[in-house]
Amino acid sequence: QVQLVESGGGLVQAGGSLRLSCAASGRTSSTYVMGWFRQAPGKEREFVAAIRWSGGNTHGADFVKGRFTISRDNAKNTVYLQMNSLKPEDTAVYYCAASRLYYLSISSYTGSGSYAYWGQGTQVTVSS
Repeated sequence: QVQLVESGGGLVQAGGSLRLSCAASGRTSSTYVMGWFRQAPGKEREFVAAIRWSGGNTHGADFVKGRFTISRDNAKNTVYLQMNSLKPEDTAVYYCAASRLYYLSISSYTGSGSYAYWGQGTQVTVSS
């Protein structure tokens, strides 16, 4: 089992920044990729970004390009999501997830079904 705990959410004005953290514990060696997803009220959960533990390859959704950056600290078993230039439409609960599946391409990790473990989520609210 792998346990994931997110932190760093909060209320921020449009144009501001937040850094989310996801601390992983347990059998983290059984996971290959970590991902961030988000879910806004009344909407489906959507992919934000993913990163491979080994090598650090990353992939992000189009809407994060130039604004969000995913990174990891293998020594701390922690993944980060740096979010800059936040917009009101970024308001959502952000979830961290871990995948036990191996795909050759990091861009294959956009579906929630690829992830076996999920955190409890952290609320991000961006005011206009």
